[in-house]
Amino acid sequence: MEAHSYGMTITTDLGMEAAETAIRSALADQGFGILTEIDVAATLKTKIDVDRSPYRILGACNPVLANQALEIEEGIGLLLPCNVAVYESNGRTVVAAMEPELMSGVTENSALADVAAEAKRRLVAALSTLES
Repeated sequence: MEAHSYGMTITTDLGMEAAETAIRSALADQGFGILTEIDVAATLKTKIDVDRSPYRILGACNPVLANQALEIEEGIGLLLPCNVAVYESNGRTVVAAMEPELMSGVTENSALADVAAEAKRRLVAALSTLES
């Protein structure tokens, strides 16, 4: 798994559809549901007639953790849900999840640190199921 300041990434030999199915299942196992889905490639084609390889963004939410975060800081909804991107790159499929610990860093609210750490633990667990 590769980590960035804004996210965590797994690259897999699974096809795009298989990787998306696998990450959806792994996220569900970690208590996340998918609240939103954005087909970026289709949207760009429709809106500005740009062709690009498949790219989907899944808005993953663990309701227990989201509620805890909202109880600590109501405005944190601007940083929810946790986005998970699935896209093709160099003949492989990339699955990337946002870094939940950005929440506590952006808000500078240390009370969010435990919620963010738990969200990260669960996202890492989900992504790790795709490691080959």
